[in-house]
This record gives sequence, structure tokens and C-alpha cells, in this order.
Amino acid sequence: MYAIVEIKGKQFKVKAQDTLYVPLMADQAAESTIELRQVLLLSNETSVRVGRPYLEDAFIEATVLRHVKSDKIIVFKKKRRKRYKVRRGHRQQYTMLRIEALNSESNA
Repeated sequence: MYAIVEIKGKQFKVKAQDTLYVPLMADQAAESTIELRQVLLLSNETSVRVGRPYLEDAFIEATVLRHVKSDKIIVFKKKRRKRYKVRRGHRQQYTMLRIEALNSESNA
């Protein structure tokens, strides 16, 4: 069983016990449980249900594991013969989620 879910404007394909990195959810504390209601598609072995745009009776249970940063990306700009050099770094912040269960109220 898998689902397509929208989290912070991005779409993810999730299964039970998956671990995924999503854009930073600063309002969620580490080790908290959240319920994701923006399920676009839900599929089991026999059927596929597609929402318009979301399925009203489906939700995903997830646990926030921790907030992490990606590897540093170096941004280097240079204009030759102009004595111009700029070096900057950037680390994108993510939230690490573990998907606990895919639920549908019509099947429960």
C-alpha cells in the first residue's frame, strides 16, 4: 500500500515505515506525532483512489524524528579582471519524518 501526499507544497510517494526528508516544519517539535490530511492518491493491492484534489477520508500518520540540515553548498561568483569575488555557503533545512501508517476512514 502506498500514497501520494503533499507536504509543504511538494509531493511525496510514501509507504508505511518510510523515512523521508521534507522542507522544514518549524512549528513541529521533535518526536511529535502529526497527521497529514493532504492525500492526493491512495493505492492498495486491488484499487487506486484519486482525490479531487485531495481525498477527504484518507490521512497519513507520521512522527517527526528531528530537524536536520543538508550538506553545505558553496556559491562562488567571480568577474574576471574586475577584482570581484564573492564566496557564500548555504545549508538547506529539512525535517525528517517516519511514516507510521496510511489510513482511510472508508476502510476502517
